[in-house]
Amino acid sequence: MKHFHLRLRCYGALFLALALSVGVVWLWGGRKESRQAPLPLPDLGGGITAGRSLSVKTETASAQRELLGVWVPYMSLDTPEHTQGAFEENFRKIAQEAKDMGLNALFVHVRPFCDALYPSALYPWSHILTGEQGRDPGFDPLAFMTGCAHGLGLELHAWLNPLRVKTAETPSALSPDNPFSALQADYPYYFMEHEGAVYLDPAYPYVRGLIADGAAEIVRNYAVDGVHFDDYFYPAEDPALDAEAYGLYLETVETPLELLEWRRANISALVAEVYEKVKKEREDVVFGISPQGNIQNDEDMGADVKAWCACPGYMDYICPQLYYSFESEALGYSEALSQWLSLPRHENLKLYAGLALYKAGSDADGGTWLLSNDILRRQIEEARAAQCGGVVLYSSAYLRTQQTQAEVANLPFG
Repeated sequence: MKHFHLRLRCYGALFLALALSVGVVWLWGGRKESRQAPLPLPDLGGGITAGRSLSVKTETASAQRELLGVWVPYMSLDTPEHTQGAFEENFRKIAQEAKDMGLNALFVHVRPFCDALYPSALYPWSHILTGEQGRDPGFDPLAFMTGCAHGLGLELHAWLNPLRVKTAETPSALSPDNPFSALQADYPYYFMEHEGAVYLDPAYPYVRGLIADGAAEIVRNYAVDGVHFDDYFYPAEDPALDAEAYGLYLETVETPLELLEWRRANISALVAEVYEKVKKEREDVVFGISPQGNIQNDEDMGADVKAWCACPGYMDYICPQLYYSFESEALGYSEALSQWLSLPRHENLKLYAGLALYKAGSDADGGTWLLSNDILRRQIEEARAAQCGGVVLYSSAYLRTQQTQAEVANLPFG
């Protein structure tokens, strides 16, 4: 009975996602009577193809070996000089450190704030490159990073933050061609605001298309090995975030979903559309997501991880952020790993373990990371014993620090 209900949820979620992806459900036109039609997206190709099978088995380098990765966040790519030379020297160092440690994959933040570390028809240049969003740095950072990583035998996965436009302080100013700057006056309902931050609202087909076409643009133009989402979906459970969109939805259906279930359907529609458009560009490119390690937290922020794991058509791998010590009171590592292992997974889905390198040697989780200097090694061994497909460390900034050196010395790589 349990598996029957999960299967029902799985395919119910997929039906909602596909319906949303092709725009036959709520919010295609916009505000009743007065709302204008969404602006057209640039023609970048891609799109949902009728009758296309969603169960695609990808054969990549990572399918043949254990994936040993590290996240490279946008903060690690920022340099005081904001020059091409400084950027490239910094990235070479990051990539070489990962190689020397025995890692084989970099998950690089190339779209952190509705912006781009590559020339894009959809997003402005990132402020990370020059200090000013929208300013052309005069070179193609993603082309350089992909070539550098591949030259060292490392995979490069393009890490995107799907919804975030800005935090309260970062970037300090948005460029005129940022989607928020360009659309907010005429289409304020495309955005959500929370505690001074701005996010795209995935309830709208235009917004989901913008995000998915951005992923397809990367895959079309660069030899990346994967596209990667982090754990940022709806920023809060507050009903005020998207009250107008949900109100419109309530007016258009006879038996509406509850708010959180509706939000999960919106995010699932986004994930399914990204998966489909990425695969249409190149079937060998993997798409995966790194949700929070707490499954209930994921569901509360709109991430229906149970359905994504169980049903083909959403992702090729999932990498929960199991950022807990073994003795963490809130949720221990072994317990969290066991919860993810117990989720039904479709045949081709890989499970990776995201590990908190940044907590090693710190007093995090009540000081339990100070109890020994082989915590990460034992976590990796436990993941391997459970036949996980690999591990990913957060983050590259902690590969060679004084704080983490004792743990790093014990890592079972290389």
